[in-house]
Amino acid sequence: MTREQYILATQHNNLPRAENAQLYPVGIYGWRKRCLYFFVLLLLVTMIVNLAMTIWILKVMNFTVDSPLVLQSDRNVTVNARNHMGQLTGQLTVGADAVEAQCKRFEVRASEDGRVLFSADEDEITIGAEKLKVTGTEGAVFGHSVETPHIRAEPSQDLRLESPTRSLIMEAPRGVQVSAAAGDFKATCRKELHLQSTEGEIFLNADTIRLGNLPTGSFSPSSPSSSSHSRQTVYELCVCPNGKLYLSPAGVGSTCQSSSNVCLWS
Repeated sequence: MTREQYILATQHNNLPRAENAQLYPVGIYGWRKRCLYFFVLLLLVTMIVNLAMTIWILKVMNFTVDSPLVLQSDRNVTVNARNHMGQLTGQLTVGADAVEAQCKRFEVRASEDGRVLFSADEDEITIGAEKLKVTGTEGAVFGHSVETPHIRAEPSQDLRLESPTRSLIMEAPRGVQVSAAAGDFKATCRKELHLQSTEGEIFLNADTIRLGNLPTGSFSPSSPSSSSHSRQTVYELCVCPNGKLYLSPAGVGSTCQSSSNVCLWS
């Protein structure tokens, strides 16, 4: 036994003992006990109400394992995204008239491979789908230029380039090529059709070149073959000094001079 234990044991034995010591009950009695029961009951009621409200919210919002999440509102539904500093970085608002998204970049991706189908930011809008189809009756209206390497109509459909009220201009520094591999190429206009080459030549290459509705020059009275003009089937192609073409009945020699009255009318 150590010294400290011996001293404590000696002091404990020397303490006077009370002969008639009173015993006090240990516990909570009276109004304290009633308050404790009241708070326990209040806590139990609060837990039951909280559980009931949670079940009601899950039921009303359709929070189930197999069903999708449905958010409904009488006015609009707004979803905000904020950074660690509390600043608004993105917002999606679904309203009665429009769906608005405010963010630095908006993307729509495919569910299978995650490929970007549509993306938009302040600089450009990118459409990554294999085909862009506009089904409106008025088509697509662009306020400025449209850059594309290829314009193609759908299979078995015609491609039409039209300017209803102004001009249609096709320009290319290295040339413009228009070809119809299995059909005709037609160019029609109301007034004049100009084919102009500033430095080169205009080349017409075909087995048959036909110029319809050309005026026919008439013989002067001194022409020796004027009696056979009604039976004429072969004509000579003549050119006026201003470039106008006309037909003249063919003879042994050139008859363009004798029927050059067409040039006077042009």
